[in-house]
Amino acid sequence: MTNRRESGTWGRLRARPGAVVAAAVLAALALLALAAPLLAALEGQDPTTYHDDLIDSARGGVPLGPYGGVSGAHWLGVEPGTGRDLFARLLYGARISLLVALGATVLQVGIGVGVGLAAGLGGRFADAVLSRLTDVLVALPLLVCGVALTSVVPADFPRPLLLVVVIGLLNWGGTSRVVRAQTLSLKKLDHVAAARLGGSGPWRVARRELLPALAAPVITYAALLVPTNIVVEASLSFLGIGVKPPTSSWGQMLSTATTWFRADPLYVLLPAAFLFVTVLALTVLGDAVRAALDPRERSRLRVGTPGGRRLRRERSAAA
Repeated sequence: MTNRRESGTWGRLRARPGAVVAAAVLAALALLALAAPLLAALEGQDPTTYHDDLIDSARGGVPLGPYGGVSGAHWLGVEPGTGRDLFARLLYGARISLLVALGATVLQVGIGVGVGLAAGLGGRFADAVLSRLTDVLVALPLLVCGVALTSVVPADFPRPLLLVVVIGLLNWGGTSRVVRAQTLSLKKLDHVAAARLGGSGPWRVARRELLPALAAPVITYAALLVPTNIVVEASLSFLGIGVKPPTSSWGQMLSTATTWFRADPLYVLLPAAFLFVTVLALTVLGDAVRAALDPRERSRLRVGTPGGRRLRRERSAAA
């Protein structure tokens, strides 16, 4: 039964061309980020070396040559003012942006699931206290609080880890609300009530009866959190409180690129394009995951659609 259900979910996901394309784009971006040292070495550059001979100091540091200094030695040109290789910095920036977003998402989901389960399974007092705490957290302006928290942390604290902690601790309220609502609905079901009457404690009920049923909405919500966290990391870095040079991230590159838009527009467009494509792919994939996990999606995939015909052929072959 489980294998059939998983096959149906994956089949509905594969039946969506947008989801397949988005997954391929994300896989390519992840591969580029993982292979950043290898690709930078293949180019013969690194993200921290200054090349003063490739910038025009008389013009304030504008790269020499067309298109921001694009050449056989520098595939995407060099950074204005420093001459650092732009291709290497984009690849290493992808590592920071993706790792911060994924790490913050894991922290948010972990805290949100714990608090939501405690509120849903606890008594009225626990539910009221945790729900009000969640409401306060959701009402807080994330960027303002992030600026306040990151500005008081010592400068030698690892900035990527700091961003993960700050984003994760300030943004778990939505996950908690989703889990609490689902828990309140699920605990009224017969098998959950039977487990509680059988003497199972709250956390045993949560682990064995509720968490498997909560997997679908939590996975769906987490898939939509990742692009949000990428934008938050980029915003904090854009405001100058994210990662510090020479470490690069897409947001940090955009924060320094705003002054060079007229002189070197490619320096602004490249990190912005990478950020846009990543967020768009994650959003499309997250929406596809939500639809694939929706039990009503089976009826929406009509036989007459291309996705429905392909899914029907796959199920016939499996049978």
